[in-house]
Parts: sequence; C-alpha cells; structure tokens
Amino acid sequence: MQLELKNGTVIGDDRPVFIVAEIGLCHNGSEEQAMEMIRRSAEAGVDAVKFQKRDVPNLTTRELLDAPDERFPTLGRTYREIREAVEFDLDTYERLKSLAESLGLLFFASVFDEKSAHEMAELDLHLLKIASHVLTRKPLIEKLCDLGIPTLASTGMAYLDEIDETTAAFRAVGLLHGLFHCVSIYPHAADRANLRMIRYMQERYQVPVGYSCHEIANTSSLLSIAAGACMLERHVTLDRSADGFDHKFALDMPGLAEFVSQVREAEAAMGSIEKTVSEEEWVTRKKYHCSVVSRCAIPEGTVIDRQLLTVKNPGTGIPARRIDDVVGQRARIDIPEDVLLDNEMLEPGI
Repeated sequence: MQLELKNGTVIGDDRPVFIVAEIGLCHNGSEEQAMEMIRRSAEAGVDAVKFQKRDVPNLTTRELLDAPDERFPTLGRTYREIREAVEFDLDTYERLKSLAESLGLLFFASVFDEKSAHEMAELDLHLLKIASHVLTRKPLIEKLCDLGIPTLASTGMAYLDEIDETTAAFRAVGLLHGLFHCVSIYPHAADRANLRMIRYMQERYQVPVGYSCHEIANTSSLLSIAAGACMLERHVTLDRSADGFDHKFALDMPGLAEFVSQVREAEAAMGSIEKTVSEEEWVTRKKYHCSVVSRCAIPEGTVIDRQLLTVKNPGTGIPARRIDDVVGQRARIDIPEDVLLDNEMLEPGI
C-alpha cells in the first residue's frame, strides 16, 4: 500500500517512515518564527512540514468567536482575536512553501473548511490533510473529492462507521488518500495510544496508515513503527513554554532532531522478513555452534556408531545436526580422542 505524489514522493510500504513536523499554529502568527521552524525542521531531518488553515469568521458561531478567552493573553482576549492572530494569508504561505521546498521538504497543510481547502489548492500543493474533528464535515469531504489532491485524514475521536463513510467517499472518486491513527487527548499517556489500530486500519482500508501522536514522550511513536505505521506526525515548537496552541505537548527543536534519529534507528531495527546469518553472526556461530567430536580414540577402519561420538563447540566442523550422517561411516585414519571430525577423516562404510 503506497501513496505516490506528483512530486515523486512515495509514502507507504517498503519506504522509509515519512516524518512530518507539524508546525501547525506554533509559529504564533510570526512569519519569521515559521521560517525558523522550517529551517530547523529541515536540519533535524524530517520529510515534510505541515501548517494549518482556517476560515476564522466561519469557524464557529459569532457568540463563541467573540466570547472572552483568557487562555493566551499575548495573542488576544477573545477566541476570534486568538484565532486571527495565528492565521497566515496565502502570500505568506507561498513564501513558506518556497522556503520548505528549497530545503527539500514537502510542504502541506491541514484544512478545516471548504474555503481553506480551495485557497490551499491555489498553492499547487501535492498533499492536504484533514484533522480528526473535521473527518465528518461532509461539505469539506465533498470539496476534497472535487479538488482531487491526495489527502491524509486523522481519525481521533471517530467511530469506524464515520471513517468508513469518509474513505468510501474518497474511493468513489478515486482520490488517493491515507489515514492517521490518532488519539485526540492533548497530551496523552502511552497507555492510551491503542497502537493495534494501525495494523487493523491498514487491513480494513487498504491504504497507508500513520500515527499522529500527542504524547509528550516518544514511546508510542517509536512503538508505532513496529505496529506498522509508515508516517509519523509530531507537533514542534521553538519554545514549549510559549503562549498559544499546542506548544506544551510539542517537541522543541533539539527534541525533534533526537526524535528523527530515534525513528531512523527504530525502523532500521525492524529489518526484513529474510532470515539469514550475517557476517557478524558467523563469527559467533563459528565460536559457539556445536560440531561432531570423537568421544574416544577411533582406530582406522572402525565403523562409527553413536557411542563413539559427542558434540562440542566450536562450530567449524561437521554440524551437530548432521551427527547421524557420520554414523555408519568408516574411519579413514586413526582419529584421536576429543577432536572435531571432518569429511577427510571418513569414508563410506560397508
């Protein structure tokens, strides 16, 4: 199961884990900070950076938009003010996209409404994403189907029948898509990760499945690789103590670099289904595997039976599992006690 994008990026089976730095809103509305985060993410070794786009005036009812909101006083005093403070216009996103692509990163965004999806499509993005809480926003799903841009969907706080409906809509129009297993708790403990869902969703939907993690530690993200995740998404920030959305459970930039290193180490540890003995293992095998050894002196011409044999290491002689192949053969020479047997000492018996 793979997702191949127009720029040649391939996500899925038999590919390195696709690592997404979710810059999201942690730029706090500063283009300068966003640029710095893109540069630092590239240095950390991620594959992509992701932002978020909303149509703030139509995000919720006017009553809720204009209600007092004291969470982030440096950004605003109402929900509307806070949301508007962290929104970028398309010209800004165009510059951010240009920087990301110049650094070899895929640039994409989560869209939360139809207008935002249309606007981000104008940037000629190769990929879009929808967050868990708009998985069931039918007009948005229909808009994405019309746009035809490959889409990833997070599935936190969703029932299977809701995921079924959205993926069925995508399949009906041939829209390339993938899924993220996600737990919509911010942050969540490792015991809430429910990583078995990754393999289950792969089998149920036959699309690439990743893991969008809101855990502070890296435990569940790294375990998700063994569970089959082919994509990993983590929120990132320049300052975990900053005012604003998502900073407190995001990775700071040194943490992101460490995370990427750990992911690459974990996926390397997964190996393959090919069972071989490596050159390094052969050193140990030769030292500790058992070979057929003479239990006592065996005169030339003796027909060998099991009583004359034992097995000991090293493993450089006739393998112990071949001991019965030696039984019935004749000693070609006088064989001393307690030596490794080899085929030059033996000849066929009568």
